[in-house]
Amino acid sequence: MKIRYLLLHAYGMGGTIRTVVGQANAMAALGHDVELVSVVRRRDDPQFRIDPQVAVSALVDERAGRGEVTFKDRVMRRLRGKAVPFGEFAARYFTPQVERAVTAYIAGLDDGVLVTTRPALNLMAARHARPGLVTVGQEHMNLRTHHEAVRKSIARWYPRLRVVAVLTRTDQADYERLAPGVRTVHIPNAVSGAGRRRSALTTPTVIAAGRLRVQKGFDLLIPAFEQIAPGRPDWRLDIFGEGQKLQELKKLVTQPRQVRLRGRTPHLDEELAGASIFALSSRFEGLPMVMLEAMAHGLAVAGFDCPTGPGDVIVDGVNGLLVPPEDVEGLGRAIARLIDDAELRERLGAAALETARLYSPEAVMPRWEQLFTELLAAR
Repeated sequence: MKIRYLLLHAYGMGGTIRTVVGQANAMAALGHDVELVSVVRRRDDPQFRIDPQVAVSALVDERAGRGEVTFKDRVMRRLRGKAVPFGEFAARYFTPQVERAVTAYIAGLDDGVLVTTRPALNLMAARHARPGLVTVGQEHMNLRTHHEAVRKSIARWYPRLRVVAVLTRTDQADYERLAPGVRTVHIPNAVSGAGRRRSALTTPTVIAAGRLRVQKGFDLLIPAFEQIAPGRPDWRLDIFGEGQKLQELKKLVTQPRQVRLRGRTPHLDEELAGASIFALSSRFEGLPMVMLEAMAHGLAVAGFDCPTGPGDVIVDGVNGLLVPPEDVEGLGRAIARLIDDAELRERLGAAALETARLYSPEAVMPRWEQLFTELLAAR
């Protein structure tokens, strides 16, 4: 079957990109005709490995710059109303040129499956796809975090998609309440355990990773760790990632010997395998991929029970430790428990590894293949 994945920036970094590239690779390995289409291109090379069988293309090449947005463009956008509503996290990417390119691309397709991977692209597919095209909208963030304008557009347009795929049961119920008539399916992201080295859980390192932005809550994690660090001088916290909050986070660090902002790494798997505890400090999530990757290395997890994702995967005290959202002192105590109790670390890490196997490509990808087959047959 012909499957096209439409991503905002297939050449960038991030959990959604990593997940979608993994899906494309897996479907190509199953023998399907797979194309990965990037709305914009701002780098020469992809940051994640793409199977040679997957065709890669871009709609708008921005490597030389984004070009000028004229006063007329701004006026026309306000008069006609944007296809991408205000408040969509990536709305700034959708210049008039980009909107036109995406609209023309979607409207020109009439066969196979088109998988769109964020609200902006889902909405454009719902509005502009031809009847013969099977449209599958993926949601990688939970509904409650979207701006009100985005939720209104979702309620209006998502029922036109053939199906909307969400990451958790909680989100599935929320979408069905917001947009009666929308068909939803619950399919979690896949995380491969193949080739991952299991952590020995003996290195005195707590690890966290993600973009340095408000969502990931590293401004909460740093004080959570620093409150328990003085009594555990051999332990350190390593935070991997880059982003706009770097300077603000640096100012929060009062114990630089134990708290390190490590920047981006191309070897996160090895860093995870070399740590003993994974800390999740997000204010909200879809389904936290890096947490699942840490669990696939057998790490013990301590994190906030934020909406949504952590509570769908972790059972407190069984395969990880969960504390109430944004409870800084509680997160510090949970990390301290794992530091001080090696037996608890080992037990939770072993259970985390078993949980991660439920999210393997072998468990998840057949569900996508079956869904696409059914949708094409129903067409």
